[in-house]
Amino acid sequence: MAPRVQRAAPPYVQITDHFRQQILDGVLTEGEKLPSVAQISKDWSVATATAAKALSQLRTEGYVRSSSQGTFVSIRQKQTTGPDRLQMMRATGSGFRPGERVEILDALLVTATDEVAEALGVEAGSQVVQRRRVYLDDEGVVTLSTSWLSRELADAAPELLSTEPLPKMTFGLIEDRTGRRTVRRRDVVAIRPVTEEAAPVLGLEAGTPALTMTNRYWDQNGEVTEYALDFLGAGRELSAEYALD
Repeated sequence: MAPRVQRAAPPYVQITDHFRQQILDGVLTEGEKLPSVAQISKDWSVATATAAKALSQLRTEGYVRSSSQGTFVSIRQKQTTGPDRLQMMRATGSGFRPGERVEILDALLVTATDEVAEALGVEAGSQVVQRRRVYLDDEGVVTLSTSWLSRELADAAPELLSTEPLPKMTFGLIEDRTGRRTVRRRDVVAIRPVTEEAAPVLGLEAGTPALTMTNRYWDQNGEVTEYALDFLGAGRELSAEYALD
């Protein structure tokens, strides 16, 4: 296929991308005020309508809120999934929404299934770290999340085998101990039958179809750091909204 010239994204998209990345990287943190429409217009040399459209897109995506006092980072209300918790942790210092809490069910070494071994790039039957936790809020179970990590990471971070909550979650702990920063992920949403192990936590019968999301995370060297499977609680939903212009 012949190469094609890559045209620049529309100005409002470039502005949106800039501030979104600052929020995700934690440069702009929860509650911090963004520049005004007038200031963005001046800084970026664009029309005020373009600046306003960029802020509107950030509101649509759930990264900011606006009031008569201005536009402020408000990522906490957006987060529901494992990858989102990583973004929230970097932006706010916490991976939890207001009113949310976590219970660590177990943290131990297990034998990798074929699915887990393939995801982590280890041999089937290898010992891997398994961490199971349930996220809850006032309405009950948000998600039952199970993650698997290679055995070598437990050597660098023994806390992975503890049932105590990790202050910076697995992502932050791994980065602190090994320098391996999570930079890319792949999500797969699917309907799966509730397992015997998950059933009592979710309050559902084993075999009941449930909404799940699997996540695979890569570090800056292209190596997988973690594989996770989330069962969403009954009545929970996943949603996404995108601008099409």
